[in-house]
Amino acid sequence: MSGPALGLYVHWPYCARICPYCDFNVFRDRGKRAEQLALKDAILADLAAQRALTGPRDLTSIFLGGGTPSLMDPDWAGEIITAARSLWTPAPDLEVTLEANPTDAEAARYAAFAQAGVNRLSLGVQALDDDSLKRLGRDHGADEARRAAATAAAAFPRLSIDLIYARPGQTPEAWTAELAEAIALGAEHLSPYQLTIEAGTAFDRAVRRGTLVPPPEDLAATLFEVTQEVLEAHGFHAYEVSNHARGEAARSRHNLVYWRGLDYVGAGPGAHGRLTLDGARHATEAAARPADYIAHVAETGVGFITDEPLSPLEAAEERLLSGLRIEDGVPFAELAALGLTPAHPEVAHLTELGLIAPDPLRLRATPQGRLILDHLTGRLAT
Repeated sequence: MSGPALGLYVHWPYCARICPYCDFNVFRDRGKRAEQLALKDAILADLAAQRALTGPRDLTSIFLGGGTPSLMDPDWAGEIITAARSLWTPAPDLEVTLEANPTDAEAARYAAFAQAGVNRLSLGVQALDDDSLKRLGRDHGADEARRAAATAAAAFPRLSIDLIYARPGQTPEAWTAELAEAIALGAEHLSPYQLTIEAGTAFDRAVRRGTLVPPPEDLAATLFEVTQEVLEAHGFHAYEVSNHARGEAARSRHNLVYWRGLDYVGAGPGAHGRLTLDGARHATEAAARPADYIAHVAETGVGFITDEPLSPLEAAEERLLSGLRIEDGVPFAELAALGLTPAHPEVAHLTELGLIAPDPLRLRATPQGRLILDHLTGRLAT
């Protein structure tokens, strides 16, 4: 008998350039092909070992993220996809996503990735003007982004575009025009993310030096509202705080695995996983450095260095934090360890304020509540 369905996340940590706002587990690609080949082989071995742990499962999605997995040899991506499909039972409509940058060099390889089994491209456009792209530390220009989107739309059945807003100096008028241009590129899924200053990044150091000034909170809130209004008017529904899709089929199935609290295997340096094993939800985390990950797989068979069973309270807190991000919310039954019910005083109070929807079965944030989601989850998790 199969266990619960799962997704697969594979982390490819190499980047041609480290963006100043990025706090992901990334490393500069210095062309060390031998190391990268060893990493690909380690990922394949890790997948086989984790299949032995999970047993037979249905596989709903594969996500090749990073880093910049589009820098990977497309044949290697094909090996990973083929291995995953053979280890678990792939859904008839298995979603296979690749993150990519819109440089001309990477766009030239899109057809090869499609041949390898990728059927959805997540394109890191981030901005559509050259000055902003330069400030964001991106390797591509706006014209490259436009060409890459056209190439991707022809190569893959599904295309998603990432954008960053609340950039220094950005106005609601400029952002409205930029969203309109992004929509015209033809993607059926848009992910506009608010620029956040993460501790330890180059942007964080620039803010502390006073050389970078983020927009004030009220302007950032206005830009968020502009995002919702413009995209909704063009048929993009906000099914998650930062994700908008034209129709249910265009939603990111893999990201919904996270937000709905489903299982997922994490493979590759620094990858996280969540697996239900022997009735308990386990949190796994892989060794962060490529060399350490490769060595750990060779020594133990798996890439993760931590495997912690979550307590019912910890599991419920995770469901709260991830599930409130989507419009569907979280079934109250999955929040029992937190004591949250429709009659809970805090839930009732937030419902009266219009921040939580009046729903007897699910805890759902209203559009107003999603504007202050961190505050909301903080009040409900205590």
